[in-house]
Amino acid sequence: MTPIVRHRSHSPLVAALVRARAWPNAYDLAAFALLIAAAAALAHGAADLREPLAGLTQQPVSLRIANLPEYALRTTLRMFAAMLASLLFTFVVATWAAKSRRAERVIVPALDILQSVPVLGFLSFTVTFFLGLFPGRQLGAECAAVFAIFTSQAWNMTFSFYQSLRTVPRDLDEVSRGFGLSAWQRFWRLDAPFAAPGLVWNMMMSMSGGWFFVVASEAITVGDTTLELPGIGSYLALAIAHKNIAAVAWAVAAMALLIALYDQLLFRPIVAWADKFRVEQTAGQQRPASWVYDMARRTRLLKRALRPIAWLWQRAMLLRLRKRAIAAASERATATDWGDRLWLALTLAVAAWGGWFAFDYGRQTLSLDDVAEAFGGGLATLVRVAVLIAIASAIWVPVGVWIGLRPQLAQRVQPLAQFLAAFPANVLFPVAVIAIMRTGANPNLWLSPLMVLGTQWYILFNVIAGASAYPTDLREAATVYRLRSWTWWRRAILPGVFPYYVTGALTASGGSWNASIVAELVHWGDQRVEAYGLGAYIARATQAGDFHRVVLGVAVMSLFVTLFNRIVWRPLYAYAERRLRLD
Repeated sequence: MTPIVRHRSHSPLVAALVRARAWPNAYDLAAFALLIAAAAALAHGAADLREPLAGLTQQPVSLRIANLPEYALRTTLRMFAAMLASLLFTFVVATWAAKSRRAERVIVPALDILQSVPVLGFLSFTVTFFLGLFPGRQLGAECAAVFAIFTSQAWNMTFSFYQSLRTVPRDLDEVSRGFGLSAWQRFWRLDAPFAAPGLVWNMMMSMSGGWFFVVASEAITVGDTTLELPGIGSYLALAIAHKNIAAVAWAVAAMALLIALYDQLLFRPIVAWADKFRVEQTAGQQRPASWVYDMARRTRLLKRALRPIAWLWQRAMLLRLRKRAIAAASERATATDWGDRLWLALTLAVAAWGGWFAFDYGRQTLSLDDVAEAFGGGLATLVRVAVLIAIASAIWVPVGVWIGLRPQLAQRVQPLAQFLAAFPANVLFPVAVIAIMRTGANPNLWLSPLMVLGTQWYILFNVIAGASAYPTDLREAATVYRLRSWTWWRRAILPGVFPYYVTGALTASGGSWNASIVAELVHWGDQRVEAYGLGAYIARATQAGDFHRVVLGVAVMSLFVTLFNRIVWRPLYAYAERRLRLD
């Protein structure tokens, strides 16, 4: 009888909890299980950061399949750490560039240059810094790897957010100002929500871009410094060095599994959540769905536990933050012509000083022949990039529109597109090297597709984002007016996705320059195939530890990319802002 009495004694408490909806349901249990698993994985990966640096040589990376789960966890944590840093960088830098004319004059050209600097170019000068920052600890090497992945993610997200802020509909901006919202409130109530759909898709693309360069980020060789951090990238690099096809296949399978997992657990819920920020006047007919998002919405105890945090967040977004001071600062930033001229002069002076410093650093060992070789390679790479971006645009713009206008199809294509975007070019090195050496094909031609293998997806993802954000009321208007075929493309959908396409093509162009360092000089064991170009020039200099030629190659690449962006992409950006706003 005792168990029965105990049950009855607790039944009023249970009934009260149920009436108050504080009793956990099945969705709470599943959500808590996912959170506990994520916390355990984070704690396990963070514990290795305290290990001594010598442990990397005492326990080197091996090709044992049993090590792949550990390596996958380490790589995933690095990539998400870089993603968080990229998101913070995006919010600060892109907003600053979009809101301040003076800042824009510096930030946008700087982003053009930074997105063109290869990952190896960053590693050449940052590995020593981070190792010195945390002497004798693996944390320094981990920071170097995270920073390298950050450089493959941040620029795309920043350009996307900047483009979205520059194309916020004027009527919405005027309404927000009419309600007296401060700059801080407008950012969280208008700017960030308007940019959310495009930013989410570019976050997925940036995550995949990090996978594309994960080999260079984890298997670091700069001159006499060699670091192999445990991870899928270093595992794949070791498999390629040993010509182990089976190990390469296992690495690709592990990468595919990870992409499927974080697509289901993270990105698909975010896409479903961000859909509510679409700018339209009629309800969308199809909405993206996510079982994780639905589970989170149906939890009971978890939502009650997070309610104080949500309340604090809402209060933070409603802060006035000294509106008058912010408005005064904005006026000071744009009012005076002489101030703009002074700022421009200061910027040019700093740029001239940087150019002279690089010239003085390089002239110690370099000659005019080296400069001519770098510029000749730059022209060859420029032709490859222009042709590849044109071909990729012709293919993926129609495909992206077709997918983006069908949310249910986009959900099915999303993980596949992420995997293809993340597929490392290194995996195709065996095929490329063996095919070229056996057939005698021209490497200058047949290595070129490797450059756009990972970067063409920037175009697809941005066009999908643009088509997904295309207002339903405009689609219905096109149907009412019976726009068909080419008229529909020219008058309706292409103007709607054009700002997104420009962002995708610009980042794809910069990414292709970046990818040239692994695509123009490929290895399979002790066999090597090289194409003539600037990427091969920088790769050779990095492997030899020749920092003077690394600086020269990076400077030439930055010059080419900046000029190309100024001549082609910036005028298209201005056209999109001036003529294709959803006002």
